[in-house]
Amino acid sequence: MKTQAGIGRIGRRAGALIATVAAVGAVTALPGQARAADGGALPPYAFDGTAQQVKGAASSSDAEQLKTGQTYRDTLKKDGKIYYRVDLDDKLNSYVSVVAVPKPGGKVEYGDGFKVSMQDGSGTDCGYQQVSFSSAEYTRPLAGYARRIIDPDSSSCQKAGAFYVLVERTSKPTSAPDDWELEIRHLSEPGLKKAGPTELPEAWSSATPPPPTGGPQKRQGGAGFHDAVSLTQGEWRSDIRPGQTLFYRVPVDWGQQLFATAELGSSAAADEYVSYALVLSLDNPALGHVDENSGSYDGKPATLALDAQRPVAHENRSSYNDATNGMRFAGWYYLSATLSPKLAEEYGDKPVPLTLRVNVTGTAKPGPGYDGDPGPFAVTADDKEAAANGASGAAAAEGNGAMRLVAVAGIGTGSVLLLGLGAWTLVARRRAA
Repeated sequence: MKTQAGIGRIGRRAGALIATVAAVGAVTALPGQARAADGGALPPYAFDGTAQQVKGAASSSDAEQLKTGQTYRDTLKKDGKIYYRVDLDDKLNSYVSVVAVPKPGGKVEYGDGFKVSMQDGSGTDCGYQQVSFSSAEYTRPLAGYARRIIDPDSSSCQKAGAFYVLVERTSKPTSAPDDWELEIRHLSEPGLKKAGPTELPEAWSSATPPPPTGGPQKRQGGAGFHDAVSLTQGEWRSDIRPGQTLFYRVPVDWGQQLFATAELGSSAAADEYVSYALVLSLDNPALGHVDENSGSYDGKPATLALDAQRPVAHENRSSYNDATNGMRFAGWYYLSATLSPKLAEEYGDKPVPLTLRVNVTGTAKPGPGYDGDPGPFAVTADDKEAAANGASGAAAAEGNGAMRLVAVAGIGTGSVLLLGLGAWTLVARRRAA
């Protein structure tokens, strides 16, 4: 009976492996492969598949708890105002990010957006961020975070206890009334073993480095933060359709600087001018908004660049400037590019060539001396490998085993099935013996 049970478990595992590999071979897009064909509906935003459903409350007294390290999903109505609860100690920094995903093609106005803030039990604001669509008045995912930072020099928001996360949406009367989907993450960051520098260096290099060499390589962007495609320094070619947002991520270590430019390729279809045709955004490892820029398009090659940011440093958090403040820790930094849906009216609903040029300058330095596991706020050897291979965030999160399955899928599902069956048969025979 024991041997039969073991063989039964092996059979079930073999079946699961076969199903997984077959699915990988059928639907996994390897680096460099496009994820959407011309025409038809755009791929939907790729939410984290592990996210739990949560319901924001109208009052802080009824707020549901968000657990550290967990991702959640909810919806936010027009001009909605909802609360969540986080239980914090007096040692760890806390970040709660919100990604708002409006319905594609919906109407938005200048200033539409949301504010996310964290408050203590007395209603004191601990840290907030407000993000909006600005002059590029078309829907796209927006990210921002609230935070509670342990600071010995501060008297507010330092005690352990219940804190409340408030998400408030602002919309113009003429804006679309559709609910916004929300993706919510709660992360913690250790304090330091001993205090480091708190003042920003007066001198830092803001000179744009020369473009990366080697020519463009094909690497199609992901459909959300969770499956953002990993990049390293280089020139990366994608196809982007009007109304589509593509997501990428780049590992940036302590002491390093990230530079990014985006170029839309020329078109023979027309030469009509479209303002705010492309938006390029940068978000940090906790999904706090750092910077964005937009540019126009008239059928000729068009390039836009993000502003030069300071090197990643713990002391950047002392700045009141969102861009400087956002470069506060090492880890994956996220780039997203959105093409205006208005291009479809002038150029047709076909992909436009998009080239990202990414530079990561500076020698990586030791971290600030965390008093605990830095978690996502570090760059590991696995991160560097994922960036070199172009793995998506979703694939990397599943571990090296899943990465190997994705790689094996390239040699053909049939071969993989035979290999899998052979391996499990061998194990079964050994256990039976």
